[in-house]
Amino acid sequence: MKLALLTGFAISLMSAQHAFCLDSPKGKVVLTITGHVSHANVGDTAQFDLPMLEALAGRSGSMETPWTEGTVKFSGPLLRSVLEAAGADGANLKVVALNDYAADVPLADAYDLDTILATRMNDAPMNVREKGPLFLVYPFDLKPETYNEKYFSRSVWQIKSIEVH
Repeated sequence: MKLALLTGFAISLMSAQHAFCLDSPKGKVVLTITGHVSHANVGDTAQFDLPMLEALAGRSGSMETPWTEGTVKFSGPLLRSVLEAAGADGANLKVVALNDYAADVPLADAYDLDTILATRMNDAPMNVREKGPLFLVYPFDLKPETYNEKYFSRSVWQIKSIEVH
């Protein structure tokens, strides 16, 4: 009886662990999350290709930003969806761009605000010249109070990685 219970418990643990498995990227990796992640898929990192990111829960928002002209539509996964897929656990994020520019972002920004890890601008994938492949966009359309220097300084574009601390 005890053996049957232990076996059942072990099977349920393996099933639960599998439910939190992050698939490996099949295409070019556009984002690597390091640090405190529990759903690693490549070594101790969580790596994503564009289709993996775009399959996550997200949103679109049309807004003005200090870096674009006129109203622009951004879309992509919510930052919190990406962090949840990676099993991120911490208080702070270091968001790093291709040119190694980095900004410290409180993890709370992902959960308290509908922050987008934009993969598209005006429905088109963003290339490096257009601030891509990824751009951290705050909800300037939903929360006008975020349209200030505090959030501008956290709005990293050409993102390559996120470190979770």
